[in-house]
Order: sequence, then structure tokens, then C-alpha cells
Amino acid sequence: MRSANAVLTRLDDVGRTERQVLGVGAAEAMTVDDVVTRTVGLLLLTGVTAAVAWVVVPQAVWLSAALAGTAIAGLVLVLVISLKQITNPPLIAAYAVLQGLLLGVASRAFELIYPGIVVQAVIGTFGVFLGMALLYRARLIRATPRLARLVAGTLIGILAISLVNLVTYLLTGRQGVEAYSLTSRVGWLPYLISVVAIIAGAFSFILDFDLVERSVRAGLPRRYAWFCAFGLLVGLIFLYWQILRLLSYLRR
Repeated sequence: MRSANAVLTRLDDVGRTERQVLGVGAAEAMTVDDVVTRTVGLLLLTGVTAAVAWVVVPQAVWLSAALAGTAIAGLVLVLVISLKQITNPPLIAAYAVLQGLLLGVASRAFELIYPGIVVQAVIGTFGVFLGMALLYRARLIRATPRLARLVAGTLIGILAISLVNLVTYLLTGRQGVEAYSLTSRVGWLPYLISVVAIIAGAFSFILDFDLVERSVRAGLPRRYAWFCAFGLLVGLIFLYWQILRLLSYLRR
């Protein structure tokens, strides 16, 4: 069973190939602690970079350029790291830094209009993550092929709709399923899309936890702990954006 996280979805295939080529035990196997340590490290790097960007980057002058530049660079890194299954710590750290810049600048823009919204979004993001981790640990929610198909299909659909909506907005200035203006009024559809995205993002962690656990049992080399941590970071950032957007809708 694959993860719904596009970054982690091919991890099983990679591990199987490496074991066939190198043999079991050829490299030191990763552990769950390795994944946790690297995930925390990447989160701290992202958070520190975001805090620096929040203070240093001039809001009025550089907002648009910072958002566009870091978003494009971050997307390119996600595609490169995911498709090539890269486990290089400096490259993965570079992604965390770029996303920190984007989070810091954009979050400050939201905070100026809706005071307190960033703290609420951060608490909501980690609350959902920890809640899903506890549910998975207690085996109250199990990773099944049906859940994987449902979550993956939902996330792909949301990303496709978001891309079409973004192109439409850039060409016509009209907002549809997502509102890009921080102050414009929104209808019921953006609320629905945000709620569905948050639910799908939350359940994707169940599949990610299961994939990491199975990869540890299969004896993947320790360097893949970086790749797993990268995948979890991508999922957390996605969830943060969705919660931040929903909170901004609710406070308009």
C-alpha cells in the first residue's frame, strides 16, 4: 500500500530495488527515531527561517517577489527531490529554508490583517498532526488500500482544481474555489474546498506513518530517514496553508 503523500509514494519501490541490488544489511537501517529527529530538525529550520523572514523582509516592497520566487523554487525542489528520490540533507534543508521564507512573508501578511491568526494556524496544524499520530498509535484508524485511494484521489483533485483556479485568477482576476485576496468576501465553495483539503491532509498522515513504519521493518538504509522527514514536512506545510486559509475565511 502506497502513501497518499506524493513525496513518499515510491518509497516502497525504492527500498525493494536497493535490497535486491545491495542485499539486506548492506547499509545501516533507519529507525523511527531517525525519522523523528530529522523531521524535528527540518521543522526547526523552517520555523527559524520563517521568523527571520517575518522580521527582515520589507512587507510592502518585497511581498509579491518573495511569495512568487520562493513558491516557484520550493515547487521545483519538491519535484526534483520527489522524482529522483534524493536523500541529500543539504538539498532537503534548502527546501526547508525556502519554505520558511515563504511562510514567514506570507504569514506576516495574514497576521497584519487578522491578528492572532498565525498562532491559531500553527496550533491547529500541530494539533491535527499529533491527533492523527495518537489515533494511528492506538490503531483506532488503520491504513487500508481503500483509505489510500480515497485520500490520494481527493488530494490530486484538490491540487488540480487549485491549479485551474490559479490560472483563471491570473488571466481574468476572478476568484473561484479559492480566494487569493486576503480581504475579499468568499462564498460557500472555498469553505468546502478548505475543509475537504484539511480532512484529506490529516488522513494522509495515517498513510505516511504506516509507510515509514513498514520501511523501517523492511530495513531501508538510514539515509532514507531524510526522505521520510522531507515528506512529512511537505504534508505539514500543506496542512498549515489550508488551515490558515480557512481561518482567514472565517474572520472576514
